[in-house]
Amino acid sequence: MATIAVENYLKHVLLLSEGADELVSMGALATSLAVVPGTVTTMIKALADEGLVDHQPRHGVRLTTEGRRMALNVLRKHRLVETFLVNVLKMDWSKVHEEAERLEHAISDEVLDRLDALLGHPQADPHGDPIPSRQGKLSAQIYATLATCAAERPQRIVRITEQSEEFLQFAEQNGLQPGTALRVVDRNITAGVVTLRKSSGRPFALSVVAAGKILVEQDR
Repeated sequence: MATIAVENYLKHVLLLSEGADELVSMGALATSLAVVPGTVTTMIKALADEGLVDHQPRHGVRLTTEGRRMALNVLRKHRLVETFLVNVLKMDWSKVHEEAERLEHAISDEVLDRLDALLGHPQADPHGDPIPSRQGKLSAQIYATLATCAAERPQRIVRITEQSEEFLQFAEQNGLQPGTALRVVDRNITAGVVTLRKSSGRPFALSVVAAGKILVEQDR
């Protein structure tokens, strides 16, 4: 039953649960997949019949052990393909998501393992998203954001959670990519503005909303 539609549903349940064993609402799943709720209900019932999800009417859905295994495999393919497209083919990191969406359903596990080895077994893709291991392990580390981290302390960007083409282009234009060292010098919640300073250059402002989409860890 591993069709493209099935793989997409399982992957989105995994992403919406943030990798944990949490119930995902049917409404959230419909929004994420851009389909009507009735379509989601029909597919989830079919997936439940196949033993891939645990559907609790009026409460939500979660992955079974087999459903999670399949979802992690698809997510691993997606993020390794994105890494290959950016690091090897030198594609724009803001444009690789759609390509990876198509290729994740076509690539075999054998090719995937070779791709992983070629890339040096990366732990995260170019956006900082953790790549599931071959054994199905997915990092669940929790990070602060530029909207919540301690001010006046060195930080390092680890992940960009908003991956629309427009936001990624904005992040790149402002040098806000994984690995960038910076610090928050001021945060005005009332005005909705966070002021940042990188290791060189003048301070610059970022909206609190945008800052909340950039995960950081304290730099040593």
